[in-house]
Amino acid sequence: MNFDVARKKMVQEQIAQPVSGDRQPVTDRRVIDAMLKIPRHIFVQEAFALQAYNDTSLPIGEKQTISQPYIVALMTEMLALTGSEKVLEIGTGSGYQTAILAMLADRVCTAERIRPLALRARKCLDSLRLFNIMLRINDRDNSPVGWEEEAPFDAVIVTAGAPEVPQILTDQLAVGGRLVIPVGSESEQRLVKIVKTATGELETVLSIGCRFVPLIGRQGW
Repeated sequence: MNFDVARKKMVQEQIAQPVSGDRQPVTDRRVIDAMLKIPRHIFVQEAFALQAYNDTSLPIGEKQTISQPYIVALMTEMLALTGSEKVLEIGTGSGYQTAILAMLADRVCTAERIRPLALRARKCLDSLRLFNIMLRINDRDNSPVGWEEEAPFDAVIVTAGAPEVPQILTDQLAVGGRLVIPVGSESEQRLVKIVKTATGELETVLSIGCRFVPLIGRQGW
């Protein structure tokens, strides 16, 4: 397979001008360019490499998945990154979303609870020479969600479904900061965007339905 051709087709047909009629196109040029540059196939298990640019999530081991390309692009666009931000990612997983964020932000702090996934993601990220990333392993079940000592964050993204928006994460948002998180039941969620206003109030915007693995730990499942 020519992965470069497959990646361009993925971006064109799934993200920029979705063939699926119920999808809103992703229009942020910086997001599109990042999706064109980052090789998704290196973040999946070798057995799934030929499926890496398909319109689907894929297993990455440890009962976890790499998100559907459109969802990665949409959540990233919802963060409205300009390049100067410090971003917190909860759930490193494969590292693919982390790599996209690293292309678009000044600094990325990413936390993963499953050590083998974190170590594998670190190798992939280093192979791409993405050195503006701090990766922390939170492998205790009662580990707090977030990264208090690095707060506040200009943007926070959560790649696991939560029963509600964790207050610990909104507390770690800077004024004007954006939080994107799937919220709902363990089997079905909706993407939610939270914006912290200048007065400290939280504005909520609802987006599309989705399905993520559950967020584990305090204020998760």
